[in-house]
Amino acid sequence: MTQNNDEIEEQTVTQEESADQPKKATRTKPREIKHPFQTDPNKPPELQAPQKFEQGLVSVYYGNGKGKTSSAIGVAVRASGHGLRVLFTQFLKGDERYGEHHFFREEGHIHVQKFGPAWFLDMNNITEEEKQLSRDGLKFVREAMLSGKYDVIIMDEINVAVGWKAIPVAEVVQLLKERPANVELVLTGRYAPKELKDLADYVTEFKEEKHPYKDKGILAREGIDY
Repeated sequence: MTQNNDEIEEQTVTQEESADQPKKATRTKPREIKHPFQTDPNKPPELQAPQKFEQGLVSVYYGNGKGKTSSAIGVAVRASGHGLRVLFTQFLKGDERYGEHHFFREEGHIHVQKFGPAWFLDMNNITEEEKQLSRDGLKFVREAMLSGKYDVIIMDEINVAVGWKAIPVAEVVQLLKERPANVELVLTGRYAPKELKDLADYVTEFKEEKHPYKDKGILAREGIDY
């Protein structure tokens, strides 16, 4: 079959226009991760019996938003509910107003240890006595972590203790490097230096979008905020 001149010219122009167009980027197909208990890809995985706790990881909760300590409390309660041995330590907090202290004391299965004064600290003027409380806390955590007595250890507000120069970041880094493989660590607090985030397995930033104190002048409420 022969082509006339118009068809040949149209075909030539089409080829030239096609050559001038940038090539489309090829999209790489995402790697499929098959869940061992998800027999139907269109349905969620089937619930299985709890597995023995063998692999511990490191979590860092930081940022200016509310919920960091609350999340750590949730981890402690969940772990204890599955029979794991939990140590909940709090840095810079030494008073008795926090509701979690009362709950853990009555619950009896979560060991709580506080390393802070009964007064509110001035971040711009931390005394040596106040710094020593945080250092004592870090020493206590290290000994507990290496003792084999605990599966999960929460270090609430330790990021703030580092940020306020009460504890050298290098000492916390060393603690993370000494962590036994079967111990889970959770570090909370507004500030989180890169050195700690680099060593963590979970890093979650809590970012404030709204706050009732700023918007409505509502102060912290007992039972909700502490």
